Amino acid sequence: MGSKKTTSRTQTKLSEMPLAKAFQLIEPGPVVLLTTADKTKANIMTMSWHMDMEFTPQIGCIVSSYNYSFAALRKTKECVIAIPAVDIIGKVVDIGNCSGKEVNKFDAFGLTPLPAKKVKAPLIAECLANLECRVVDTGWVNKYNLFVLEVVKAWVKAVPKERRTFHANGDGTFVVDGRTLNLKKKMVKWQEMCEE
Repeated sequence: MGSKKTTSRTQTKLSEMPLAKAFQLIEPGPVVLLTTADKTKANIMTMSWHMDMEFTPQIGCIVSSYNYSFAALRKTKECVIAIPAVDIIGKVVDIGNCSGKEVNKFDAFGLTPLPAKKVKAPLIAECLANLECRVVDTGWVNKYNLFVLEVVKAWVKAVPKERRTFHANGDGTFVVDGRTLNLKKKMVKWQEMCEE
């Protein structure tokens, strides 16, 4: 009997992990593209650090002050969050590996800018969906590079070839959306969110 308890405790033993890797356990998703446009040009950056904040909808996103997009977002207070599907994952990763300061990313990666209705930043035709956004709160920018955005217009592809999005693990690997589980009947508190 004593050996069973020892075995059970051994199986549940935890190992420490480096704090610098803790973010990998809660890395958000999906990976998105953020477009901005200032007077000189439009730019695209790859972003995985974002979160839903409210149903209105509001989105919080981290844009490092080292990113070329930071200055344009701070100045214009508007952007587009484009949600790519897995069919362009290679381009999305490549976009994150270069700077808009040196590269016109729309040309370099063969992406099509489309005019938005409510912001100057362009939509991306090849993406599954596009969210036109305005910055509504910059109170966290100086300390955390956190912009609070409000979505003012949303677009989705009518007949997408690919619907699966992908999520960063934070270590150069990605998880692609898989099987969808339909538990709408169990969502009794949130019925309005489940209606089509």
